[in-house]
Amino acid sequence: MSTQSQNEVRDFLTSRRARVRPEQVDLPGGPNRRVPGLRRGEVAMLANVSIEYYAKLERGNLTGVSATVLDSIAHALLLDDAERDHLLDLARAANESPATQQRRSSRAANVRPALQFILDSYTGGPAFVRNGRLDILGANALGRALYVDLFRVQPHPANLARFAFLDRPHAELFYPNWKVAAEQSVAILRTEAGRDPHNTDLHDLIGELSTLSEDFRSMWGAHNVRRHAAGRKYFHHPIVGDLDLVFEGAELVADPGLSLLLYSAEPGTSSETSLKLLASWAATHRLDASAVAGHAGT
Repeated sequence: MSTQSQNEVRDFLTSRRARVRPEQVDLPGGPNRRVPGLRRGEVAMLANVSIEYYAKLERGNLTGVSATVLDSIAHALLLDDAERDHLLDLARAANESPATQQRRSSRAANVRPALQFILDSYTGGPAFVRNGRLDILGANALGRALYVDLFRVQPHPANLARFAFLDRPHAELFYPNWKVAAEQSVAILRTEAGRDPHNTDLHDLIGELSTLSEDFRSMWGAHNVRRHAAGRKYFHHPIVGDLDLVFEGAELVADPGLSLLLYSAEPGTSSETSLKLLASWAATHRLDASAVAGHAGT
């Protein structure tokens, strides 16, 4: 197990333990506690393992740990589904043989033609496909229109995390709550780093953002992870103004590591009207799909 992997495990477990208040797990609190959150011994008791064994895990050694123990640790630390999956990913990486720990690059930078056709056929709102490092690999006309500033500035493939942290003037205008959007981007990257720990392109991006953005370094150090499957997004678009959109995301079975995101506005809202206006603007300007997916414009 590499030192980097051990550090990832140690920092993740320590940060989760510090977050749990004693009263959340029916333990006595009080002002005389010397550590934030739970003590190691309390986690061990809740997980039904010895203090020595839990201390070994928190030092970063997950070699040989069973799924049952990991589930017990996740329960003791009140991990949500995304955090539990992240812990399992860290354990899987810790137990890989050296032969499987080959560093690799990301997949191709474009979506399949059939997938792009499906994107183009969706006219109810913005739609795009991204990978785990937040590169946008394909989008429909409304997707290109929604992220128009992103595609104008960045070469293909445009990256949402670079936009959030390295193009702050545009990003802070585009995201009404920049901090929330930025934290979500970091949590997605942290999740992907656990799922695909040997991806050189991902590590290069994390290194770039860590070097150039103090905010990214701070958020990365929080070790937060998330599933980005459904919810609401708020934007302030340079053409149509405020947009309050719902979204659904799904991983593509035929393209492991890629996710499809679909956005729409609730019927009868001002955002629905704004989306229709954005669609008209996009049709008038005929935004070039080659800015996203490297083929002729639609």
